[in-house]
Amino acid sequence: MRDRVLANARLEEGDRLLDVGCGDGLIGFGALQLVGQNGRVVFSDISQNLVDRCRKTARVAGVSDRCSFLIASAEDLAAVDDSSVDVVTTRSVLIYVARKKDSFAEFYRVLRPGGRVSIFEPINKFLQSLEPAHEFAGYDMEPIGELWTKVKEVFDQQESPRIAPMLDFDERDLLTMASQVGFRDCQLTFEVKIGPQETADWDAFYNSSGNPLAPTLKEAVEEALDRAEQTRFIEHLRPLVEVGQGTLRRAGAFLAATKSVP
Repeated sequence: MRDRVLANARLEEGDRLLDVGCGDGLIGFGALQLVGQNGRVVFSDISQNLVDRCRKTARVAGVSDRCSFLIASAEDLAAVDDSSVDVVTTRSVLIYVARKKDSFAEFYRVLRPGGRVSIFEPINKFLQSLEPAHEFAGYDMEPIGELWTKVKEVFDQQESPRIAPMLDFDERDLLTMASQVGFRDCQLTFEVKIGPQETADWDAFYNSSGNPLAPTLKEAVEEALDRAEQTRFIEHLRPLVEVGQGTLRRAGAFLAATKSVP
């Protein structure tokens, strides 16, 4: 995924790249290898902790002189000058942003004429329509339906009020918003994968969440169920996870576009 975002960005020697929502630097550090010694990468994220992590990684790798770091949201990049970067990248960032069109407008503003934007976003709106109510992450919960109902209530209470931005757009909306703010030469690839679930480590699965706004599965189970119920829940789900006995569903969109030249 990182490599495709970077390939779509068509990076050149000496480019200045702004990675919005940089996270732990997956895209930004990959870009440093492509922009060369004369290129620069701006690591931008709303999280101070993640920006500090990228700063430390850059220092350890000896590339700090080609990096800069910024605390900013995707929809407000006021600290970045107009027409000051060659490329803007994001990966799974707009899915957390309520004002997505404002983000596209900011991307457009900070890019020089002829600059490129390259993004990837999951399309959860599509996936939501596919997963049956008795499944969780593609696994059949019907045999323990009464337990799953209790756990799902925790997710509904803690996650549902916060995830509207994840479900209020699809791939066509991304293309429309990019076009509306002025981007041209827009290319969008929408991909869906439905197939056998991959095997997974139970502890990693149990202690993870579907997104940063949700509790982990373990947290939801421990809040919803008593000890005996927790045991039943795990005895049902763990074997399915460890052998991959479920349905994998993924959907996402890659979008690349260019800022028009006056």
